[in-house]
Amino acid sequence: MKPAQFASWLTVDRHGLFCRPGGFHVDPHSPVSRAVITHGHSDHARAGHDHVLATEETLAVMRVRLGGAARLGTQRAAYGEPIRIGDVSVTLIPAGHVLGSAQVLIEWQGARVVVSGDYKRSADPTCPAFELTPCHLFITEATFGLPVFSHGSARGEIQKLLKSHSQFPDRAHVVGAYGLGKSQRVIALLREAGYNEPIFLHGALAECCALYESIGVRLGELKSATGAKREDLVGAIVLAPPSAIADRWSRRLPDPVTALASGWMRVRARARQQNVELPLVISDHADWNELTQTIAETGAEEIWVTHGREEALLYHIESTGRRGRALALVGRVGREDEDS
Repeated sequence: MKPAQFASWLTVDRHGLFCRPGGFHVDPHSPVSRAVITHGHSDHARAGHDHVLATEETLAVMRVRLGGAARLGTQRAAYGEPIRIGDVSVTLIPAGHVLGSAQVLIEWQGARVVVSGDYKRSADPTCPAFELTPCHLFITEATFGLPVFSHGSARGEIQKLLKSHSQFPDRAHVVGAYGLGKSQRVIALLREAGYNEPIFLHGALAECCALYESIGVRLGELKSATGAKREDLVGAIVLAPPSAIADRWSRRLPDPVTALASGWMRVRARARQQNVELPLVISDHADWNELTQTIAETGAEEIWVTHGREEALLYHIESTGRRGRALALVGRVGREDEDS
């Protein structure tokens, strides 16, 4: 399919990315008649759509966080299950980002388009792994679209946390971790590393952890940090939203070591600015190497880049002989999972 032909049936309107022959939007940022949702973060999953297609887990996340997934009806799609919408076939493929996250494969008149949503290719015990899907057009995120971003091993970062925990047994370790996806991943990695003590939670994280547990992701013993006595938190590992680790909420903890689990912690200046004593480079997004590897392995001749730092990635795409385009999704302001 010639490059101009993709833009003739995949367009950006005031709601976001629109598939004309299917009559649906992917991750629209305002209410539409029919939406396909890649995952439950609120910069992708919004309230007010009439009809929503998503994985069962993403629909569950939307019900918990938004009070409902759609006004008129939802359709659950299993991974790998082709579903007909209008004149196109839509298949959801694991994205490896958070529980329920999916890439959207759109097939129409012989063309294969993959909308990645947010994705990562590193191991995560809380969700299915990313699956590479060959296509003609790949629409990729670019949150960490600069060569400086190399996330390394999340398991290695957990070992850093446990080493600090061992070195300072009388100090609480408060870890800033985003509520949907990151918190559960950190907990699961701690359990995998052999940490079996109770983990304390800020109240804002409890609901999503309970949702993960209800879907079958085992997180071990979790306790509320808000109601705990100060002496019970000596030597404890406490998880809280990133905004809370610098708030007066954390000052009630006994001599806390402040940590933050984020891909942005690769930038040491950013860690210092946020007064993070123990930066943990743990991200739920693809780093530079994963982005460039995925672009190459899809076999796509055309790449649209969105949701992050486009310039360097576009330069790389064009230097490899592929066609690149910055896809400006008007109305998508900020990132809910900015600390990922």
